[in-house]
Amino acid sequence: MASPKKLKILFVTSEVVPFVKTGGLADVSSALPQKLQELGHEVRIVLPKYGAVDERRFKIHEVVRLKDLTTTIGKKEVTFSLRSSFLVGSKARVQIYFLDNQEYFSSRHSLYNDKQTGKEFKDNDERFILLSKSVFELVKKLGWVPDIIHCNDWQTGLIPVYQKTIYKDDELLKNVKTLITIHNINSQGVFPKSSFQKTGLPEKLSNDKDLFLNGKLNMLHAGLKYADAISTVSETYAKELCKIPEASAGLKDDLTKRKKDFFGIVNGIDPLVWNPEKDKKIHKKFTVKNIEKKLVNKEFIEEKFGFDFDPDIPLIGMISRLDDNKGFDILKKAFKELMQLDLRLVILGTGDKKYQKFFEDAAMKYSDKFACYIGFDDDIAHQIEAGADMFLMPSKYEPCGLNQMYSLVYGTIPIVRETGGLADTVENFNPNSKSGNGIVFKKYDEKELVKAVKKALALFKDKKAWEKLMKNGMKSNFTWLKSAKNYVNVYKKILS
Repeated sequence: MASPKKLKILFVTSEVVPFVKTGGLADVSSALPQKLQELGHEVRIVLPKYGAVDERRFKIHEVVRLKDLTTTIGKKEVTFSLRSSFLVGSKARVQIYFLDNQEYFSSRHSLYNDKQTGKEFKDNDERFILLSKSVFELVKKLGWVPDIIHCNDWQTGLIPVYQKTIYKDDELLKNVKTLITIHNINSQGVFPKSSFQKTGLPEKLSNDKDLFLNGKLNMLHAGLKYADAISTVSETYAKELCKIPEASAGLKDDLTKRKKDFFGIVNGIDPLVWNPEKDKKIHKKFTVKNIEKKLVNKEFIEEKFGFDFDPDIPLIGMISRLDDNKGFDILKKAFKELMQLDLRLVILGTGDKKYQKFFEDAAMKYSDKFACYIGFDDDIAHQIEAGADMFLMPSKYEPCGLNQMYSLVYGTIPIVRETGGLADTVENFNPNSKSGNGIVFKKYDEKELVKAVKKALALFKDKKAWEKLMKNGMKSNFTWLKSAKNYVNVYKKILS
């Protein structure tokens, strides 16, 4: 039997943990390349070197062949270098190239927005045109030709366009395939028509049939049209994006047309960070074998939030951005009724001012049942996951969701709405067969939300059933290994 082909994968992204992070993209861009490399593939990453990246700490060094390269953005000549370091994980060392340019990246600490104004940088078009163009210069100068360029979000959306137009006859680059992954469909890289001139792409593409959407250059739309395949962060979310106009933020047609090349793959979670057996941030470590130790964590978090500990009153946790898409509009409507039930609720998060005020007021009014921490604190996040009995995620949309997976491995029962990644990872508990790992409701309204909570409270009283539910969850396997294997299958489909 022939050994499986080892692939060369160039992973291009605008953020990677531990270098820089604004959201989940950074976690994926760190974990997935490491796992792919562990599976025996050769992976390299390209990332901008923002001012916030610590050169000394990460031992970033010059590569002679990749120093002082030039390209044009519009009529402007731009000089840049690609400097090298490694992303060092538990088992894999992945080579990473930092795109270094003083004007666009290293002089700025924040990634996309001007800290002074809070608005996006005016030259984000030029900054990410440079990122896309630098990838081809890297390949040409090194002579290291990837089988796949894995692009992520709008910041890399022009890479498939360059590959299919300017480089389509280039001996070195013509057979390279591209995949673009959608992590955040609401951010699309939309720029005025005039930005097209900066790309250096053939003039015939400057229209609504090709790169424009509603008369503007839209980099995500461009990537979706030109990439060999598209993926997003869960199977159900991929289906929703093709069906629900509101979910797809104007890109439904692009995705529906590419249905057969569109894949949903759930993100994994890092077992070194989220694991009750090893977690240094929680009060007491525990496993599925000594599940009773979870109670010590409940007592700790209840006292932290100012409650008198009571093992018989269920504690529900929430860690979330406070906005409509996360279900806070229906939670607000259901709140009064929830506060009449025998439960306690704690929320950690920040977001929409109207919700921050609502919860701060509610914490005064229902101080015996409800507490909140407006802001974010990673230690408290771990302590809520370890100490709560249940975890509520009533999301309107949830592309993948990670907290439901964290909850499951910590024996905390997720109460979720059936959408996106929540539908793919949480299975409604069946009291007869004792299968399932959580409580799932379908319809997006406050009555269904209350009904699901009541169902969880009734189940909590049945200690035997509840323990079975906890154990089902704690046996879940959400490692990146599974996700990485699914990505490899997609790469192979594209290449065949």
